[in-house]
Amino acid sequence: MRAHIITIGDEILIGQIVDTNSAFIAKELDKVGIEVHQISSISDNKQHILQSLAEAQETSELVLITGGLGPTKDDVTKHTFCEYFQDTLVEDPAVLQNIERIFKHHVNRPMLPANRSQALVPSKATVLMNKNGTAPGMWMQSGKTVFVSMPGVPFEMKALMTDEVIPRVQQTFSRPFILHKTLQTYGRGESEIANTIEDWEDNLPSDIKLAYLPALGKVRLRLSTKGPDKAPLERRLEEQITSLKALIGDIIVGYDDDELIEKVVGSLLTNNNKTLAVAESCTGGQIAAAITAIPGASSYFKGGMVTYATHSKVELLKIDQAVIDEHSVVSAQVAEAMAAAVKNWYQSDYAISTTGNAGPSKGDSDAEVGTVFIGIATPTGVFSQEFKMGSQRERVISKSVNKAFELLQKEILKN
Repeated sequence: MRAHIITIGDEILIGQIVDTNSAFIAKELDKVGIEVHQISSISDNKQHILQSLAEAQETSELVLITGGLGPTKDDVTKHTFCEYFQDTLVEDPAVLQNIERIFKHHVNRPMLPANRSQALVPSKATVLMNKNGTAPGMWMQSGKTVFVSMPGVPFEMKALMTDEVIPRVQQTFSRPFILHKTLQTYGRGESEIANTIEDWEDNLPSDIKLAYLPALGKVRLRLSTKGPDKAPLERRLEEQITSLKALIGDIIVGYDDDELIEKVVGSLLTNNNKTLAVAESCTGGQIAAAITAIPGASSYFKGGMVTYATHSKVELLKIDQAVIDEHSVVSAQVAEAMAAAVKNWYQSDYAISTTGNAGPSKGDSDAEVGTVFIGIATPTGVFSQEFKMGSQRERVISKSVNKAFELLQKEILKN
């Protein structure tokens, strides 16, 4: 079966906010075997909403709408629902009780008539109680199509999807199994990978699809299939993954979308009872930020320094000024000295260092913009590699962060 997601709000269309609701909804539907074939963002306009509902009904069995359910006059979704379904608004006592509860316990001001109006719902709707806000969700049906309207506030919508919408969808619709397996790769570009696995890709079964999802410094490979029985689908995907690992196993660092390389590195450090420290210059603390974003990182991450200016490398890390004068602050010698120094400072097993020119100007070095040296200190020694990361500052920094984790991962696996 097919679903259509509609987000309502001029704030989306003018770029004032980013539509994260659609991504969440699509992922949740995919988990239960529902294929999203279209996502639309439309204005807070009654005629536009009516037109979109009619078009969605022609092609979809499930239509999910977010936004336009607030207490102000520009929120028109409920009234438009009534017109589309030839219905009228009625006050729902349970919704009103929920609104009164929220104002009594969580809002430090009196409830206004506009807030009470949120208890008005189409008489034909099945109310989906929103325990986190005053705007309820609504479940309605026209012909063979189910329409679900939810508030646009992300945390309210997510709770409704999890607690109300998905269970009802599972009870209402017969669905196939949709399976995805995503491999995370680092170190090779999309075209290079495609060339390596060309024969394997050409011989994929017709019901298994491969998608390339490139990003800075990494490429995700997603294998997808669907069918009525889960077990054979899983076996066939695993067979293809085994074949793929034989071709590019050296660059596969993890699986599925949440397998970030920093998480993979953290698991390796934890499993090997090893620790890490970082000394960053051109990456400005982003390596440390990526590490500490992973729950439990305190068990292996000892700390780091952002020695951005040249004098801080000398004063804090005790890098010999003569080495900087001879080789430049952006050099293999300085990267290696930084890694060794921070490893010694924190008494860690491993250390990462970065020094480079992210741009737009050259700073304290004559090295070309995009030149980055990454140092890795291990229990047995220290080394560095030079990279040309391009000329766009944000890309240089992001690629450097990813490459640093890639280098560290390979070193941990050697030991």
